[in-house]
Amino acid sequence: MELENCTPTVKNIFFVGFTESAMLQYVLFATFLIIYTMTWLGNVTIITTVIIDQELHKPMYFFLGNLALIDLSESSVTLPKMLWDFLSEYKSISFGGCIAQIFFFHFTGGAVVVILTVMTLDRYVAVHKPLQYLNIMNYNVCLGLVAGAWIGGFVHSIVQVALIIQLPFCGPNLLDNFYCDFPQVIKLACTDIYMVELLMVSNSGLLMILIFIVLIVSHVVILVKIRAHITQGKHKAFSTCGAQVAVVSIHFVPCIFIYAWPFKKFVADKAMSSLYTIITPMLNPIIYTLRNTEMKNAIKKFLNNVFLRMRNSQLSFLS
Repeated sequence: MELENCTPTVKNIFFVGFTESAMLQYVLFATFLIIYTMTWLGNVTIITTVIIDQELHKPMYFFLGNLALIDLSESSVTLPKMLWDFLSEYKSISFGGCIAQIFFFHFTGGAVVVILTVMTLDRYVAVHKPLQYLNIMNYNVCLGLVAGAWIGGFVHSIVQVALIIQLPFCGPNLLDNFYCDFPQVIKLACTDIYMVELLMVSNSGLLMILIFIVLIVSHVVILVKIRAHITQGKHKAFSTCGAQVAVVSIHFVPCIFIYAWPFKKFVADKAMSSLYTIITPMLNPIIYTLRNTEMKNAIKKFLNNVFLRMRNSQLSFLS
């Protein structure tokens, strides 16, 4: 890859966004504000319930609580800025802010990929080694796996940023997206980016495809094992695996679409980006709550206690 002699002069990057219609922007602002609020309510509820409910102090829910934390972090990297831009005349971000957004976006995104892999491993051990499950997935192992998820996300993100900061940006500064991401930002560089795109495919696209295939095959093996050998708790096991397959699919499919075909621009790119960055963090707690009876009952118990305390506080205040 040959870099052109070009003084980097781009200080700000402007987003095209979703639409130029002012009315439609207000509609989108209201819609995404509701989604962001639901994301916070759903994930904070899961985190709080997992912490305070003793019956949920199990490896599976420990990982679920960490997934909820990562989902909150991931959505907060892009959504607040996007909501602000809906109400702003100029949708822009500093070049340094753009690089920072890419770093934290891939940091949390990489951590999600690892934690989903860890959750699949957890279910595999639970089904194939039920008697040794708690000994294998002990507290230290769980803590190490979660730490590994964050470290993996950090390493992945550093690689992305390292590829970008070596490129010269000296002219175009209009980004056809609503946030900064690697595939769109490198197209603004005033040099040949063919090798950089190949590196992106290998670091993100192909890796995502391989992990996705491994996870789906693993869940198929788990489901076959459940159907053939488990008699008690079969419905619960099916529901848990079904929820994980749904979460893995809605996370990986948009990522593969975005990062595995960087050389062409598709009409559905923004829709896929929206699904990955905005919708998925909101859907994860909904899917796990609807598909997991134990989680659903724990959340109902937690909310009932909250409302009861609020009611008692009001009665005490009035009396």
